[in-house]
Amino acid sequence: MTAQSPALPSATTPARRGPWKEIIAASFGNALEFYDLLIYGYFAVVIGKQFFPSDNETTSLLLAVGSFGISFLMRPLGAIVLGSYTDKAGRKASLTLSIMIMLLGTAIITFAPTYEQIGLAAPLLIIVARMLQGFSTGGEFGAATAFMVEHADAKRRGFFASWQLSTQGLATVLAAGVSAILSYVLSDVQLNEWGWRVAFGFGLLIGPVGYYIRTQIDETPDFKKTLVSSTAKTPLRDVLIKEHVSLLLAIGVVAGATAFNYVHKLYMPIYAFKQLNIAATSSYLGALMTGVMLMLMAPVFGGLSDRYGRYRVLTIALLITGFSSYPMFVLLNTFPSVTTLLIVQALVGLLIAACLGPIPAMLSDIFPTSIRGTGLALSYNFSVTLFGGFAPLIVTALIEASGSKLAPSFYVMGTILISVVSIVCLGRRMRGTQPSAS
Repeated sequence: MTAQSPALPSATTPARRGPWKEIIAASFGNALEFYDLLIYGYFAVVIGKQFFPSDNETTSLLLAVGSFGISFLMRPLGAIVLGSYTDKAGRKASLTLSIMIMLLGTAIITFAPTYEQIGLAAPLLIIVARMLQGFSTGGEFGAATAFMVEHADAKRRGFFASWQLSTQGLATVLAAGVSAILSYVLSDVQLNEWGWRVAFGFGLLIGPVGYYIRTQIDETPDFKKTLVSSTAKTPLRDVLIKEHVSLLLAIGVVAGATAFNYVHKLYMPIYAFKQLNIAATSSYLGALMTGVMLMLMAPVFGGLSDRYGRYRVLTIALLITGFSSYPMFVLLNTFPSVTTLLIVQALVGLLIAACLGPIPAMLSDIFPTSIRGTGLALSYNFSVTLFGGFAPLIVTALIEASGSKLAPSFYVMGTILISVVSIVCLGRRMRGTQPSAS
């Protein structure tokens, strides 16, 4: 199926050169996609001033954060179109297409004139760019996860699939690191005028490299077999009609982890700056700490899910996360310092890794190869859109409405309850059909 370079007696399963070339290629592109997605959130305050000006600073921020959420409205559409494309044209083709669409969206933001220069057309450009980025990301998870899972040995699918989340951690490190450096070396005037464009431009620089790598990798063996054996392929219809119950439960499974992820990883720099009065550079360091922990620990928990079962590892992780969310916000507000922020965000990174690490392989186990890309894309992106994409907007509004700085923790706990119930129901549904590692 692949190159026959090693002179070994048999080039069967283990000696297929190993999956690392494919894993690294998919991971690199995945890191780029999520860097481009996250960097907008970190510069929401600046973008609000440049493209969504208002006499009220909170209104300006809400409009900028809301435009971040708008991209998530496109993720289900991207999941439908690119997910189906993944199951029809192949994982490799879909990965290549999604990265090109993401680059287009990022380029528009990088070079977009401000509201002061072209008026109402400026925020419209940003919204179009965010919609393109959302559409691209909608297909990324399904294609990348299916690609990693299908190149991996069946007994190590949890470990290799978790690199999808590990590279999201790497994207957080890059995005928070670039944001921290720029906010440290540039004045507020420089950052507002042109510094933020440097952050987006960085995403453009690594894009062509990601595209080159993805054009040099092999299609997965599982997809090649399905391509030969399948005739009329209707992955979207099959998922929505034959697997609709599994799809709904999978959406619920992802809810708690994605809400916790977006509240603590993406919104926290804004929260630390606005609510805790921590300097912008220091607030980015908290997000960077979260990214480092996710990057390092996601494969650990993915490996644990191979050994002890996806359902067991994920359920324990979610329960610990649910019970610790409120105390973490209490701690931050009682001792609002950089040290407290770093400690809390390190714990957050560990918990995000524990929650998200087992999820890609768990979702892959639910859907057969012929509809795996579509099933993965739909379940993950519908959940992220519903519970994650608008999390910054929801918790910002909750804080304003309730007057409580602890409001984000209640949102996290509610979504985790949804996930635990979904896992219990899915476990019962899949019992007897799940692979031994799950």
